[in-house]
Amino acid sequence: MVEQVLYDEDAQAVVACVRPTRSRRRRCPVCDRRCPGYDQGEGRRRWRALDLGVAQAFLEADAPRVACPAHGVTVAAVPWARHGAGFTRALEDTAAWLAVHTSRSAVAELLRVAWRTVGRVCARVAAEQATRVDRFAGLRRIGVDEIVYKKGHRYLTVVVDHDSGRLVWAAPGRDEATLERFFDALGAQRCQQLTHLSADAASWIANVAARRCPQAIVCLDPFHVVKWATDALDEVRREVWNTARKGGQTTLAAELKGARFALWKNPADLTGRQRAKLARIAEVNRPLYRAYLLKEELRLVFRVKGPHAVALLDAWLAWARRCRIPAFTKLAKTVAAHRAGIVASLLHGLSNARVESVNTKLRVLTRLAFGFRSPDALIGLAMLSVGDLCPDLPGRAQPDPRIWQ
Repeated sequence: MVEQVLYDEDAQAVVACVRPTRSRRRRCPVCDRRCPGYDQGEGRRRWRALDLGVAQAFLEADAPRVACPAHGVTVAAVPWARHGAGFTRALEDTAAWLAVHTSRSAVAELLRVAWRTVGRVCARVAAEQATRVDRFAGLRRIGVDEIVYKKGHRYLTVVVDHDSGRLVWAAPGRDEATLERFFDALGAQRCQQLTHLSADAASWIANVAARRCPQAIVCLDPFHVVKWATDALDEVRREVWNTARKGGQTTLAAELKGARFALWKNPADLTGRQRAKLARIAEVNRPLYRAYLLKEELRLVFRVKGPHAVALLDAWLAWARRCRIPAFTKLAKTVAAHRAGIVASLLHGLSNARVESVNTKLRVLTRLAFGFRSPDALIGLAMLSVGDLCPDLPGRAQPDPRIWQ
């Protein structure tokens, strides 16, 4: 309820003096429970609102404290602002929308706030949106991965819905305790409704999945398996190159050193010069060329898919075990140890491609979030942008079927 509107000459701003309606007074800002008053707090305070033209605007009201039986003594909730915020809901929703749809310099310049402040706003808005929307509704097939968000091995664990492509959960860390928090939030009943889980070969993901959703089919990401083969091939190339260099075969060593990308690239993407390099390797070094064929054969397994791909995988394992190339005999043991997850991926056609797509967007957001002190601000921005939690601009809300009625 607006009591009066005045112009503050000192602050060069429009100030609206307001008070909550009777039904909204003396409520806990956490649980929204009606509570007995405690004291008048620190007196009247102001909340920054959306600008009126070129003039800044504020809402001013009393800020009494209440005694909540559950949350203790706290400042009473007000309907126009979130708990702990110095801005109105309208300004925070606008800031969150602009952070998702525009550059950070545009947000800071338009709203006249620091970018670090926008990070805290995004965290608050995303946290509230998450309580209004059932993010886990209809969750059946998920992908789990980790992404670096800061130097010093600082990781986020992310969970993506394969069917919608949305980021449904993220938290700092990459260990079993972190992933356990996701399944705790999901709940036992919905854990049992999961049918598929895609991931890399990280043991901390497999261990938690086995405990919390044993019925879910764990699919190993094909990209990581092919990367194992590429790494093994590069190990063979370096070994052959070092042998040639130490043996005085400088010409051969130079050819092998320049053949790295020819060995790595897909055959369809090779240039004429790179094809010639491969032909030369086939002539002068059969073990290295055989390692290249082993890598390409494993790639072919994931291109074929289905039962035929499973038979091709078993044939590849038999070939790799007897190839007499140490790097690939070791790789064969690794692939055999993860055969169940690889076969599940071949039969169900599930990979971490959706998750990697989200991770690419998160890397862009990580650069955008430079200056945020807390990972919570980055997670809030990610949930708004990739988690489909971005609020509508004030006054233009559209009904959301995911919101609990």
